[in-house]
Amino acid sequence: MAGRRLLTSDRITEVKYPGAIPMPMLRGEFPDAGEQSHEELLAAYGTVLTETVETVGVEEIVAETGLDQATVTAFADGDIADRTLDEAVAVLATGPNRPDADALQAEAQDILLMGMTTAVMDVESLASGIDDELEPKEIQQKIEGRYPVTLAEYALLHSYIEGEKR
Repeated sequence: MAGRRLLTSDRITEVKYPGAIPMPMLRGEFPDAGEQSHEELLAAYGTVLTETVETVGVEEIVAETGLDQATVTAFADGDIADRTLDEAVAVLATGPNRPDADALQAEAQDILLMGMTTAVMDVESLASGIDDELEPKEIQQKIEGRYPVTLAEYALLHSYIEGEKR
């Protein structure tokens, strides 16, 4: 995966308890995901990614992640629907006080898996709930990280799962 890096002291948040591991910051980033349409949630992802590119800079992100300039520029322009979650977490990991891309990727997958558990939902009911835009097997492979997931697909799944938890 592009953007694999170790956690360094400038990439972590203040820890109130010595020895504690700081939590990745995606969970609190989109607290109203279930109240938004997947299009609105995708736009919210775009805002966070665009802000990261503006803060860090296209050239720095290209150098740190190995992503090509066109990909990083797409994030800067908010053109993210067809970008993958792998690419997005690589970009996010370059931001200040962010964990590495692997930690962000794991958390993004965990958000969906734990959401499905909380909503008592399996992949068949999830597929049905999103009007079969993705097949159950495809959903499972994407959520588990065995197959790339676009940000549009992630937003669709995230929005529906969070909406069902209420």
